[in-house]
Amino acid sequence: MHIRTFVAAAVGLGLVTLSACGSSSSDDAGSGGSKTVTLVSHGSFGYSKDVLKAFEKESGYKVKVLKSGDAGQAVNQAILTKDNPQGDVFFGVDNTLLSRALDNGLFQPYEAKGLDKVGAAYQLDKGKHRVTPIDSGDICVNYDKAYFSEKKIAPPQTFDDLVKPEYKNLLVTENASTSSPGLGFVLGTAAKYGDGGWEGYWKKLKANGVKVVDGWEQAYYQEFSGSTDGKKAGGDRPLVVSYASSPPAEVIYAKPRPKTAPTGVATGTCFRQIEFAGLLSNARNAEGGKALIDFLISKRFQEDMPLNMFVYPVVEGASVPADFAEYGPAAKDPETMAPAKIAENRDEWVKSWTSLVLK
Repeated sequence: MHIRTFVAAAVGLGLVTLSACGSSSSDDAGSGGSKTVTLVSHGSFGYSKDVLKAFEKESGYKVKVLKSGDAGQAVNQAILTKDNPQGDVFFGVDNTLLSRALDNGLFQPYEAKGLDKVGAAYQLDKGKHRVTPIDSGDICVNYDKAYFSEKKIAPPQTFDDLVKPEYKNLLVTENASTSSPGLGFVLGTAAKYGDGGWEGYWKKLKANGVKVVDGWEQAYYQEFSGSTDGKKAGGDRPLVVSYASSPPAEVIYAKPRPKTAPTGVATGTCFRQIEFAGLLSNARNAEGGKALIDFLISKRFQEDMPLNMFVYPVVEGASVPADFAEYGPAAKDPETMAPAKIAENRDEWVKSWTSLVLK
């Protein structure tokens, strides 16, 4: 998530290199015959080692993963290096940033094998195939159950609730210009209140003490009092913009394991996010990149994602673990926005939001 993985993530634009199979060989630089394929992603890409090793054995390719901070930072970095890309495939561009990547020519077309099993609602570039849908999730406000129980205050459930006096100085969110969940939250308010109402809503939210930090890792791991790491860091904000799938991670990774999730989701604050992978323009190993994209929408990888990245699969028939379904069900009625509307308004909205909230 995104969480997405509850493993320490790379922050900022510094790169962390992970090789799935040990040291790389002399063909890593990538010619047409390279057997190493490189995936560039945000800091929360996750997988089970045995699943990736199975792909490597079957395909003959070694996989190298380069992680680069939050999704917004990773996309910007990929655009800046598109003429000499750092890898072959980029994973992690979502519907909030998709038009920026496409308008900058970040990807070359490729129709992935198995795409017919991906739900039509996720195929936002249908017909052109510059990106392939990989997962979906819901950006929502999470709350610290213990805080609200101790204070005898009902936790917020809607956008309207967040501007009420009883929730003053309780919410932390991410910068919409650098963070995909931060941007998704802003788009959720724009979808809820419309072109003429979202700015007025944010004026109220600012007056009610919303705190803004650079990215999800800082918000969730340091500022949020409901997360395990947030408690250790002395986080004092019991409300955070995160994901509907964040609560199961607080159960699954806790020792001892609690009977119920210590965090909850304000279901009336959710915005639907879809993540994509694409074959980078000027990729050195295009054939390996195509094979990797095929793998990302294979049933094996799709069923491996929920407990590694805390997202939902997009391939029909892919099952979800019981713990994930119980503690992190997808939002029933999330806010959504057409990609064309996001593309038309995103940059101006972020500019207005920055002026309104950060200055």
